[in-house]
Amino acid sequence: MRMRHTLVAVAVAAAGAVAAFTAGPAQAAEYSSALKIKGVQYDAPGSDSNRCSGGNTKNEYLTIKNYSRTATVDLKGYVVKDATGNKFTFAAHHRLEPGDYVKLRGGRGADSDAGNVVYRQNCNFIWNNDKDTVYLLKPTGAKADVHSYTKRADDADGNGYINYHG
Repeated sequence: MRMRHTLVAVAVAAAGAVAAFTAGPAQAAEYSSALKIKGVQYDAPGSDSNRCSGGNTKNEYLTIKNYSRTATVDLKGYVVKDATGNKFTFAAHHRLEPGDYVKLRGGRGADSDAGNVVYRQNCNFIWNNDKDTVYLLKPTGAKADVHSYTKRADDADGNGYINYHG
C-alpha cells in the first residue's frame, strides 16, 4: 500500500514538471554573435519600384549592429538572406567597432564606412512586404541572428520598419 502512494506521488510530480515545462513561454533562439539584426525596413516608403533609376529600393534596408563592448567585427564573408534564398554576401572588408552599425541597402550606390552604408548593387527588393525571415549568417555558415516577421503581427504602427535589438 505504501508503494502505491509513492508511485502516485512520483507520477503527479512528473506530470507537474512536464506541464510546467510545456506551459513555459517559447524562447526565441539567441545565437552567440556580437553582430545582430538591429532592425529591418522591409517595406520601402512609397509605391514599390525596383527601377535602378528613380526606384525606391534604396529605402529598403537592414541594420546590422555590433553589440560587443570590446571586439571589432569584420563583415567580410557574412551573408544576409531571406526565406526564399535571396542573398547578399559581404565581399569587402567592413569593420564594425563596438557599438557601430551598418545599413545594408537595396539599389546601387557607393559603399561608405564613414556613412555606415553598404549597397547590394541590386535593384530588386529582397524583403517581402507581408512576411519573411531575415537570416544573418557568419562566414562559417553558422547563424549569427534570425528573425521572422509578418506585417500584421510585428509592425504595429504600419510604417514598414521592425526593430529587433535596441
